[in-house]
This record gives sequence, C-alpha cells and structure tokens, in this order.
Amino acid sequence: MFQFLEKAIIGMALLRMLSGSIEIFVAFLFLKYNDIEKALMINSSLALIGPIILIITTTIGLVGIADKISFIKLLWIFGGVACILYGVRSG
Repeated sequence: MFQFLEKAIIGMALLRMLSGSIEIFVAFLFLKYNDIEKALMINSSLALIGPIILIITTTIGLVGIADKISFIKLLWIFGGVACILYGVRSG
C-alpha cells in the first residue's frame, strides 16, 4: 500500500526542516566564534526567521484546507497568528 502525501504537508515539513537546520547551523556558529557579542548578534537575526517560517507554514496549511473551512474561520486563524506575533515582538 503506497500512500501519497499532500503537497501542503510536504511544503510545511520542508520549511520546518529548513528552520531546524538553520537553528543547528547557528549553534555551530556560536561554538566557532566563542564570543558573547557575536552570539547575541547572530541570535537576534534568528528573531526574523522564526516568525517568517511561522507565517509561511501557516499560510501553506490554510491554503491546503481553504476549501474545507469557512472564510470567517480563516480570519480567526489569521487573527490568532497576528496576536501571537504581536505578543512575542520585542519593544
């Protein structure tokens, strides 16, 4: 029995693997440079990557189920993502 994966699932999984790979790469950069200032600078650049991956992954998932849920529910989901991003933003 061979089961096909949905394109949305493959896209979401690949984005998460990319995100995890970037995190591991950054950890190696921390060890390579062995400097607090550089580590903080590199770490702060990750603050841009996380929300971008979250938004893209959520969008892919929503496009994959857009025909199955109502427009109002889509708005609620996007509103929830916006609240998450607002809540974790710095400043």
